[in-house]
Amino acid sequence: MSPATDTYNCIAWACGIDNRLLWPNNEDYDWPDDLPQEESIEAFTALFVSIGYEVCDNPDHEEGFEKVAIYADGDEPTHAARQLPSGRWTSKMGYAGADIEHDSIEAVAGTRYGQARVFLRRQHG
Repeated sequence: MSPATDTYNCIAWACGIDNRLLWPNNEDYDWPDDLPQEESIEAFTALFVSIGYEVCDNPDHEEGFEKVAIYADGDEPTHAARQLPSGRWTSKMGYAGADIEHDSIEAVAGTRYGQARVFLRRQHG
């Protein structure tokens, strides 16, 4: 776990970025110009695909792969988490919150973030 900061957000953290904010349609945040400029599950999925992830069926730990989960409340993306090599997950909690480790994707699901809706994976480095 690291200290609370507003330098990066959960989407950036799930991408492995800790020095900028990522979100579409927000002039104070970055978002790739060649991706859909909308708050949609498809746009967030495209972001992770653009950095080498592919959609997969589940969040189960697979040796040699790093996974991410995109959370949504209905169709609106709300959060993302990244799986660590141990199989645990890491999330940045809120705009100015800390990043944490948790045992499962369900640990941060619920009224604040909705449910994990899309899973993606890429081979480790």
